[in-house]
Amino acid sequence: MTRVRFGILGCADIAVRKLIPGILASETAELYAVASRDRAKAEEVANRFGARRAYGSYDELLEDPNVDAVYIPLPNHLHKPWTLKAAARGKHVLCEKPLALDAREAQEMVDACRAHQVKLAEAFMYRHHPRYRRVLELVAQGAIGPVRGIRGSFTFNNAADRGNIRYRRDWGGGSLYDVGCYPISAARLILGEEPEAVAAHAFFSPEHDGVDMYLSGLVEFANGVSLIFDCGMWAAARNELEVIGADGRLTLERAFLGEPVTLRIEAGGEARVETFEPLDPYALEVDDLGRAILEGAPLAFPPEDAIANMRVLEACLESARTRQRVRVAR
Repeated sequence: MTRVRFGILGCADIAVRKLIPGILASETAELYAVASRDRAKAEEVANRFGARRAYGSYDELLEDPNVDAVYIPLPNHLHKPWTLKAAARGKHVLCEKPLALDAREAQEMVDACRAHQVKLAEAFMYRHHPRYRRVLELVAQGAIGPVRGIRGSFTFNNAADRGNIRYRRDWGGGSLYDVGCYPISAARLILGEEPEAVAAHAFFSPEHDGVDMYLSGLVEFANGVSLIFDCGMWAAARNELEVIGADGRLTLERAFLGEPVTLRIEAGGEARVETFEPLDPYALEVDDLGRAILEGAPLAFPPEDAIANMRVLEACLESARTRQRVRVAR
């Protein structure tokens, strides 16, 4: 095998606009097959991007022995069953975030992939960009002094689209699972530790099946450090992250998606902006999995990280619903 042959389980917008172009731009993968419950749609997408095969069901694609890995962009409640099916057929898996509906499901997925000796990666593309490696370097160097806190926001307004899958509570809908998972993941990455407890407050919209359309939270880490974040699907668009140190701060505009990619560094009474060359984070996440499959390289982010992130998401949702501080499970 010289390239990982990817099959796409579904023609979701994220797959067509982002992940498939990422595969085409990658160094380790090729687009081999596309599946949809609507065969005509699968054929249209396959023809548009040059895939060799189109299938009218996900099971058909999984039966193709030439498919090495699958990408799962399906609604959140379908991540577990299709990951388990893919693993049982010997396919490596790149699954959209959040990996599952809860940590228990995520653990089952990790265990199944390990039992079938296939790789499992959660599709948080932002963290593969060199900008985040630079943030980790600066924090480790003490460029802004000891980290005192992190602030993150990821919001947008799509509330008019009442039929959107994000507004199905039983499908794992809501702003926390859709975009709040980003600043939580980023804080865990930057601090290199797991939080102890959370306190969250949310607007649960009866017009949108009772999912959290806006949620704000405090995530408590050790030594008095915290993440203060908010996320929303019925709010003005924001997409930013700030790391506050004792002696300075790091500011990331367009922190999780979008161009241009910059990092503002303020320390010692001076400020400067570092700009990064345009890179496709979706291609970078594909190549991370591709190297793990082709070369046996370790994944930059093992699937256990997804289990840990799910524990925090679960705690935040419980806190918002009960209006109480909740300890994060270990």
